[in-house]
Amino acid sequence: MASIDDPSSPRKSHPTNVRRLIVAKLCVLGVLFFLSGWIVQAQISPGPLSKAHASLSGSTQCTSCHTVGKGSAVLKCQECHKEIAAELSSGRGVHAHYPDKENCAKCHSEHNGEDFPLIHWEPSLKEFDHNKTGYTLQGKHAGIACSQCHTAAHVQGSVRPLIQMKDLNRTFLGLSQECGTCHQDPHKGQLGQNCLQCHNFNDWKAAAKFDHSKTRFPLTGLHAPVACEKCHTSAAPGGQPRFTGIPFAKCSDCHADPHHGAFAQSCETCHTTSGWKKIPASQQFDHTKTKFPLLGKHAPVDCLQCHTGGNFKKPVAFANCSDCHTPDPHGGQFAERKDKGECSACHTVDGWKPSLFGVKEHALAAYPLEGKHAKVSCDKCHVPAGTATRYKLAFAKCLDCHKDVHEGQFAAEPYSNRCESCHTVGGFHPSTFTIAQHQKSRFRLAGAHLAVTCAECHTGSKEGYAAKLVPYRFDDRLCTGCHQDPHKGEFRDRMERKKPDGTPAGCEACHTVKSWMDLPSFDHSKTKFPLVGAHAKVHCEECHKPAGPEGKITEASFRSTPTACSSCHKDPHAGQFVKAGRPQTCEQCHNSEHWQPSLFNHETQTDFSLKGAHKDVACKDCHKGYRIVDDERVLMYKPTSRECASCHN
Repeated sequence: MASIDDPSSPRKSHPTNVRRLIVAKLCVLGVLFFLSGWIVQAQISPGPLSKAHASLSGSTQCTSCHTVGKGSAVLKCQECHKEIAAELSSGRGVHAHYPDKENCAKCHSEHNGEDFPLIHWEPSLKEFDHNKTGYTLQGKHAGIACSQCHTAAHVQGSVRPLIQMKDLNRTFLGLSQECGTCHQDPHKGQLGQNCLQCHNFNDWKAAAKFDHSKTRFPLTGLHAPVACEKCHTSAAPGGQPRFTGIPFAKCSDCHADPHHGAFAQSCETCHTTSGWKKIPASQQFDHTKTKFPLLGKHAPVDCLQCHTGGNFKKPVAFANCSDCHTPDPHGGQFAERKDKGECSACHTVDGWKPSLFGVKEHALAAYPLEGKHAKVSCDKCHVPAGTATRYKLAFAKCLDCHKDVHEGQFAAEPYSNRCESCHTVGGFHPSTFTIAQHQKSRFRLAGAHLAVTCAECHTGSKEGYAAKLVPYRFDDRLCTGCHQDPHKGEFRDRMERKKPDGTPAGCEACHTVKSWMDLPSFDHSKTKFPLVGAHAKVHCEECHKPAGPEGKITEASFRSTPTACSSCHKDPHAGQFVKAGRPQTCEQCHNSEHWQPSLFNHETQTDFSLKGAHKDVACKDCHKGYRIVDDERVLMYKPTSRECASCHN
């Protein structure tokens, strides 16, 4: 059971507790009253409006945006935003391309506070997909900043009153898709307002879509590549180019008459747009009916080259080539001819080259072309130098054209560099210089020299002459001038002896030009070893032997050849008659006439006299002993027995 002092006791209430209960009840009522007002206010406005809609704040302004009794989703945005309504009704602009175009609150949320932005860009303004507006940014438009197009200056006048945003530089509405909205019309309305019928977004100047063939003046032939500004000029100096009202009915509207009225018919009678010079075959002027038919190279010549200034009525001189072709390309070199240098004498209308002046015609000139000259091309003598080419040349001497290959060897008399003394135009080789002419030179040809070819003596390797220069004049006409001394100076003293004419004898001290082996001037009897007997028939090389086993006699030494018999002959007696300390002397028994019979005197040269019956005994009957010496069988004379029994039984 509770105490009387217990505040919670139901039987009795304490004064303090009563006061606390009353205050609590009042607090609860106050809170309930406050909450009831807040709930009522929340049911009328979910939150404060943005700055743009601040004038519509308050419970009495709800119906300005919301339709009563139709749900919170039904808004009356288009009643104020007539610019949006206009876009939606015309089906253009970004709002017209959204599926739920009537539900503005889906994108523009309100009652979110005073600073809440009503426009939300997805994903951002910079990355906004402009295709959603119905106007794709193409070509050069793609890289332009939004602010370059969306400016107050570009907003259409008819839309300006409808736009709620006071600062038109911040709006993205009111722009027309016409090019003239942003760009000035350079044609000043001459071609209408639809720029895209000629131009594109990539290149304004190209006008790639413009087709001149669909105009009243299609561009054909050479008109096609003409720059636009050549025809579309300004009507007044410094004015705008014209694109309409340009006269074009006649060629003379643009082109001056080059014929100066010489032809009454219109230009197109003879010419086409494919080329001024290309006259249709059916309209071409027949020049063959004139006094000067156009043939050869004259046929393609432009009319104006002859009919200067386009004056076809003015007479044109044509009797001589020089009437048109001036100045004379030959500089008057042929002016002294009977025809005064008329071009047609050498050339035809078919071409300046080749010339008609050939070998046959050259025969009538001061210098006929003969032999090798007949095959020489013109430009070898008449060196091409354009108008400076020389045709009148010096030709009195061969050296006027040809280089002296002998380098002045024949400059003196009697030749005086007259090439024709030895050569003909039939060919440089062979020379016409004969042996008979050679006999009149300082070196007469005789003997074996008569059979020697010119090149064997006149060769380009002579000492004292330049390389490749063939020598023909020799100061040294001795044998050694051409021939090497095979004796290496052994007979220098003989060669230096003078001939009757006072010149050195040279090789002719022994030899002749008839044959090298012919030695009529050499007398062996006047040497230290006269050739007598059997020696007279012996060939030189049998005694004068070369140093090598296969050498030539010309390589042998002649003065150092030994004269002893043993130097040439082998001792058949194997040294039986050689006395100690003394050289072998074959001549005590033999001579050069013959080897046998021997000159050996048995009476005076031995101590065994052959008198009596021994006198007629043959040597072999006593001297019978043989020995083998150096693999040879040698008859031994010493010793021979003197006993009678050695020979007699």
